[in-house]
Amino acid sequence: MSKKLLIVMANTDPRNGEELGAPFFQATVAAAMEYEVEVICTATSGRLMKKGEAEKLVVKEGSPKTVYDFIKDAHDAGAVFKCCSPNLELFSMTEADLIPECSGIVGGAYLIEEIMEGDCKVLTY
Repeated sequence: MSKKLLIVMANTDPRNGEELGAPFFQATVAAAMEYEVEVICTATSGRLMKKGEAEKLVVKEGSPKTVYDFIKDAHDAGAVFKCCSPNLELFSMTEADLIPECSGIVGGAYLIEEIMEGDCKVLTY
């Protein structure tokens, strides 16, 4: 049985905060259950890895908890966050622009290899 959960956020749009709670909450729960959890932010969700972006967003209007708080909760529980390399150019970012919880930049080959050859289960958003 796989002990790794790979969460791929590709179609999750940061402009719609309601879409952002589930992936980060599930990452937190899985990490708390002692699974290895990796969250890959690609396409539009890649902007969540840029400093200051997730701090401006909430899952529910009026909530004091920001999307960045959800990311920090997941990270504190043990989830690892990575940003897809094309996001750097797409959102005019450098590595220095990434939130501290983002542990690195990966390309498409990394994602394909993890899915095809790794021992993981994959959730996509």
